[in-house]
Amino acid sequence: NIRLRFYEETPLHSSNFLKLADSRFFDSLLFHRVIRDFMIQGGDPLSKTARQGDSLGHGDLGYTLPAEIQPGLIHKKGALCAARESDDINPHYRSSASQFYIVVGKRRSPEDLKKYEARINKAHYTQCVALFAASPEGILCQHKKDRLLFENKKDSLLQINARMDSLIRKEYRKIPEYVFSPEQREVYTTLGGTPHLDNTYTVFGEVTEGLEVVEKIAAAKTDSRDRPQEDIRMRIRVIRQ
Repeated sequence: NIRLRFYEETPLHSSNFLKLADSRFFDSLLFHRVIRDFMIQGGDPLSKTARQGDSLGHGDLGYTLPAEIQPGLIHKKGALCAARESDDINPHYRSSASQFYIVVGKRRSPEDLKKYEARINKAHYTQCVALFAASPEGILCQHKKDRLLFENKKDSLLQINARMDSLIRKEYRKIPEYVFSPEQREVYTTLGGTPHLDNTYTVFGEVTEGLEVVEKIAAAKTDSRDRPQEDIRMRIRVIRQ
């Protein structure tokens, strides 16, 4: 058994998960993606009737949830988090309605955390690029660039590239660069987790009992797609106190 509790700071994710659990949606679904020292993932509706060897992880419920990323809710060992599509097609970090993962992770060094800070800030810059590209001004700038490329006007191209870069960096600077707090550093260097996912995925709960079960699932033998060679199915019940 694994017992979870949900965070009040993430009401959309918590209530959605509880609604699905109450309807017995999760029963018989698989933990379809398992990576030792990283996480266990499940909740794909296609996994209920999947055969061995089937590719999983792309099933959905036809809707997503807006991100509820909170600074104090981090990817410590045992954190319950929402899976989502990749940054390039999901710059707003919207969450899957049903797929979730539980962090296993491992203890990190102070040097590791410096690298992860840089990685998180790079992801934020990439997000700013994607959001600008999808904006009316970004689309207009791209049309101008295409025309200037066709006309081989190199000086004008340099000018519009500089303008685009200036606009992107202006948005990037609106949010201070990400730095792990002393409390986060303490957690990641002692308990462990996956700090490089902070600030980009919604954390909406945590394991309160049964972390050893999570670790046992994470240690399962897997195929080349990280799917356990033997199916590991779940059954979720809501306990209201």
